[in-house]
This record gives sequence, C-alpha cells and structure tokens, in this order.
Amino acid sequence: MAAVEPLNRQFRLASRPVGLPRASDWTLEQAPPPRPAAGEVLVRVQYISLDPAMRGWMNEGRSYIQPVAIGDVMRALGAGEVIASESPDLAVGEYVTGLFGVQEYAVAHPAAVGRADISVAPLPVYLSALGMPGMTAYFGLLDIGKPTAGETVVVSGAAGAVGSLVGQIAKLKGARAVGIAGGPEKCSYIVQELGFDAAIDYKAQDVPAGLAEHCPEGVDVYFDNVGGPILDAALARLARRARVVICGAISQYNALDAVQGPANYLSLLVNHASMTGFVVSDYGDRLAEGLAEMAGWLAAGRISSREDIVEGIEAFPEALLRLFSGENNGKLELHVGD
Repeated sequence: MAAVEPLNRQFRLASRPVGLPRASDWTLEQAPPPRPAAGEVLVRVQYISLDPAMRGWMNEGRSYIQPVAIGDVMRALGAGEVIASESPDLAVGEYVTGLFGVQEYAVAHPAAVGRADISVAPLPVYLSALGMPGMTAYFGLLDIGKPTAGETVVVSGAAGAVGSLVGQIAKLKGARAVGIAGGPEKCSYIVQELGFDAAIDYKAQDVPAGLAEHCPEGVDVYFDNVGGPILDAALARLARRARVVICGAISQYNALDAVQGPANYLSLLVNHASMTGFVVSDYGDRLAEGLAEMAGWLAAGRISSREDIVEGIEAFPEALLRLFSGENNGKLELHVGD
C-alpha cells in the first residue's frame, strides 16, 4: 500500500487587519508539499517565529519590506530540517532557519537560509538569542547605542525577546540596565534572573517617576520597542549626548488613529542627543560576527534566552495576539512538529 503524502497546512492572508488582527483575516489551507527545484531544498518547518514586525507586514503601504499580498502565505521566520535536497550546499538532515512562512513545509535556496547547529543550542534558540531578536539586540545596542561602562541603558519591552537581551548585553559592557516591563512577574524576572539593575512596571507605576528614581543622572541610551507615551517619558529624561535607538513601536501597531509621534523630541536638541531607527537586515553582512559573539556568551552562561512556545500551527491567529497583550514570556514561537 502506497504511503499517503502529507499535506502542507498554511495560513494565508485573507484581508488587511484594521486594528488587532482577527481570525477572519486568515484562511487555513492545505496543499501538497512543494517540491524543490534544481538548487533548492525542502524544509519541514518545526518552529515558527511570532514577531511584532508581522503586524506591519500585513499593512499596505511604504515600509522597509513589501507587504504580504492578499492570498499569499503569511511571512514568518522559521526553523526546521532539510528533508529533500537538490543542492550540493545543503544535505538532508541539516537544520536551517529562514523566511519560511506560516506553513509546515517550505522550499528555499541555500543562500537564503542560515544553518542551525543543534549541538550548540536547541533549535528554538535559533529564532531567539541566536536569531533575529538576538541580532537586533546585539547590533542595535552596540552599533547605535554604543553604551560604555558606567552609563545607564533603559530598554522598553524589557521582558520580551529583544529587550531581555538588550539589558543583558548592556550589563556585559559594564553599563547599568533599567528595564520597563508590564507586571510584577516580568519585572522580577528581569531583575532577579537576568541581572537588570532596576525595573519599572508601566502597568502599576508612574514611568516618568520611575525613570527619575532609577536614572538620577539621566538616560544615556534608550532602546525603544514600544513607542507612545513611554518613548516620550524616556525622551524627557535624556542625558547629554544620549543615544535613542528606535527598534519598534508595538503600542502603535494596531492603532485605529494616526500613530502617536514623540511630543518631547526637542529634548534631542537640548541634550545634543540622537535618535536612530534601524532594522536588523541592515547588518546582513555582519551576522556571522553577531552570531559568534552571542553563541559564546550563551555557552559561557553570560546571557540566557527564554522561549515561550505554543503548540500547533492551528493556534497561529490566537497566539499572535499574545504579542500585543503582553502575555508572552520571552520569545514567542509556534511548535509545528518534529
């Protein structure tokens, strides 16, 4: 009896969300797995990365990347195993990461994927500290923020995938790390487990008052993941020649009205400060450098990585919303299967 070919379950964008994405903005479809052409490989996706940037990819309009087209498989980073190869550069059984989409099988060219050595770290870590969040934290903080020993680094979204690494790297460089996070559990986590010097609970505390308490000499580096009023509070507390790193603005991604811009931007002028936005793809030619450093720190126990894993591809629409309610603890991923 012939073996039954597995089906490829995939989420396709059905409509552009207004505000928070809804289940009706997606369709879950099934199709035979694609077949690799000459020079390509077939990847069985095991983990799918859920990232705030995905909300922006659903919008139509000018951005740093083309929006996902209606009817297309939703764009997402993933990690999995090569199960068929038509390329001499990747063998069956190797593990890789890439933009595989929210689906169970994907074809890819070896030049468009990264290798994942699971003897170094478990596969989910390659979507976390050894993946896009880790590279974002590494290059954003060190290349743009440029903290020096004794300076004060403040990061919002401090218990999230990027923010938690920013604070740890700041400590490695001899800086003070102050995190802004939501809820006592997250604040305790970044101080007690990750070694931050202080935490501000934006859900229960006055953020400007917290910054005044924990940053009496001002904020030398502010790494922003949330935008909105918290960005304004940080701008109001800048030290002279401070550096503001704009990584994301998760508080604004589902806004029904115009995006709230910074009201306190004149603080940049008064304090001779700078504010710079970036995306991690700016550093594509230096990823090997960042990966080597992060892997070394992980192996030495100098930084830690936390993954929050949800089971099943069918959980995608609901799991994605956890990013915007702050329910995730660490890097949010979907476990598709082994």
